[in-house]
Amino acid sequence: MFSLDATKPLIESLGIAAKGRPSTVVMKALNPVTLLTVGSRDSKNPQGWGAFFDNTPRRPYETYLVALGKRRVQTTNNGTRTTVSLAEASAGGFRGDVRFTFYRNSPLVHVETVMTTQEDWRAIIYDAGLASAAPNWDSMAWNDTSGKFQSAKLDAGAAAEPLAVTGRTIVASGSAGSIAVFPAPHQFFYPQDEAYNLKFVWHGRDYGQRVSDYGFGIRQSDTGDKRFVPWFNAPPGTEQRLGVFYLLTRGDARQALDAVARYTHGDRYKKLPGHLTFTSHYHVEHSRDFLDKQKQQQTNGVPRGLESPGFVKTFKARGADIVHLAEFHYEDGSRIAEANRLNKLKVMHDETRRLTDSELLLLPGEEPNVQLGGHWISLFPKPVNWTLNRSAGKPFVEEIEGYGKVYHVGSPADVLGLFEAEHGLMWTAHPRIKSSFGFPDQYKDTEFFRSERFLGGAWKAMPADLSRPTLGWRVLDLLDDMCNWGAKKHAPGEVDTFRMEPDFETYAHMNINYLRLAKLPRYDDGWQPVLDALRGGEFFTTTGEVLITEFTVGGKQSGQTLDLESNATPVLEANLEWTFPLAFAEIISGDGRKVFRQRIDLTDTESFGTRKLRLPVNLKGRAWVRFETWDIAANGAFTQPVWLVGHL
Repeated sequence: MFSLDATKPLIESLGIAAKGRPSTVVMKALNPVTLLTVGSRDSKNPQGWGAFFDNTPRRPYETYLVALGKRRVQTTNNGTRTTVSLAEASAGGFRGDVRFTFYRNSPLVHVETVMTTQEDWRAIIYDAGLASAAPNWDSMAWNDTSGKFQSAKLDAGAAAEPLAVTGRTIVASGSAGSIAVFPAPHQFFYPQDEAYNLKFVWHGRDYGQRVSDYGFGIRQSDTGDKRFVPWFNAPPGTEQRLGVFYLLTRGDARQALDAVARYTHGDRYKKLPGHLTFTSHYHVEHSRDFLDKQKQQQTNGVPRGLESPGFVKTFKARGADIVHLAEFHYEDGSRIAEANRLNKLKVMHDETRRLTDSELLLLPGEEPNVQLGGHWISLFPKPVNWTLNRSAGKPFVEEIEGYGKVYHVGSPADVLGLFEAEHGLMWTAHPRIKSSFGFPDQYKDTEFFRSERFLGGAWKAMPADLSRPTLGWRVLDLLDDMCNWGAKKHAPGEVDTFRMEPDFETYAHMNINYLRLAKLPRYDDGWQPVLDALRGGEFFTTTGEVLITEFTVGGKQSGQTLDLESNATPVLEANLEWTFPLAFAEIISGDGRKVFRQRIDLTDTESFGTRKLRLPVNLKGRAWVRFETWDIAANGAFTQPVWLVGHL
């Protein structure tokens, strides 16, 4: 129930009803609150809005309590959802309104302060939640960073404080039920190098010295990990959607937290029959830590404290089956003496073998960043010894006592020769951004890029823009471009973070690749099947909440080739599974020059569903086709292409 009387709280009451039963009021007299922090991007950066190496909080910025103006009711019905715009909103140079979206047969409420500015080069973050001048619930509750349930009796006079929690959720609980407040699990988090838990929820009075009433909600850190902190882009004229979710339940706080956790499978990537989860690009620098602690402890064995590293526990908790590291990112490998580098490689190979078990396959890998241009990732199907600074007269390959076969590379031709000899894969790390700005475009016509050994470019939700209904458009656009270049390339998901500890907020920054593999390879047998699945495009990538459990076009799976001469109007079939209600799907195809998009409206979906799509598609003149699906929280999944022949 809403009040249009500006002297009263906007939310008169929040309640819940089961079908055929009267409603139960869970809480009364609440105001939605949003704090908008406005700074600026570096307009002189050559990468423009796409720049990651930026530090917005080092320039002047200001935080505003979004002011609610004239109240009125504007209602939009769309499929299974109804959106009600209730009040004008303003903050600094931003103007807009506050909208509540309700979903059929669901206690989920999506609240968005939708705001636009005409000022250029603005960057933003926001905090959001609920506040009451006379809070009438009993307690606040959350799960701490160890996953243990915590509850505190309501103290209406207590000063606001931020909290580090598991699952990004805080709950207000009373005798009639509970309200959980939480953000979109991935979209709310701008890209950073570290996945620190920066206390993403709050509760108490006078939050930010701007919310005078007692409240609770979600928050962002302005200074982030204190490395590179680009915030969210807010280009002029775009509708920035500052969203937060409420989940109502008649149950207690534990039940509310459990209900929220269902939307992300408990922050764990769900097991799928016939698939294994693969995640890549982690600078945990375990090899360096191992050597440093050996020296400190004067031991030749496993140092104390590294018997079972935190990152191994974290990956297992997230449901990762196969983890591909990116070690030695802290040094320029081309300047490392041969003996030093080979010793470090031995540690990496020995330790990934030791830490692998029947639950987790830990793969050695690097981000070498020399010889090719930009940054790139290496993956071999077994341990390989190689150096990065081959000098004149140095053989390409030789036998070295204690290490066996060792390769030396000093040029793109050497790199390609190594990867051909050892059946490895390489790909562009963070393409078109960071230190790969301009790549792979600048080497798309080279022999190494055109080879089977070069996989493509890796996908991540970077940069961030809250006006977008999807994540990671930078690399999805690249995937389309690579396909139109006539190159059979792919875009596996990458995470590109440093430490991964059990108490970090890792899930928000992660994505996962579901490889079509039924059995986890043994480390000692090598992991060629992993590379075969990647090279063959036999996978889909997801943030975790949307799953494409099956996908074919004309009976062909991603990575396979369909002959259009024998199947002129093929049928696209996709089995979908989701948690948040879906928003839309897209069929994307190309003819070698242009990209074509066919959007499929999925606003008829409810929470926690499955569906089989079966759609005839006109692919006349096309060379490739792929598929994406996105939900209301900008969570999504995408396939790799099906290649088309006989399309002229």
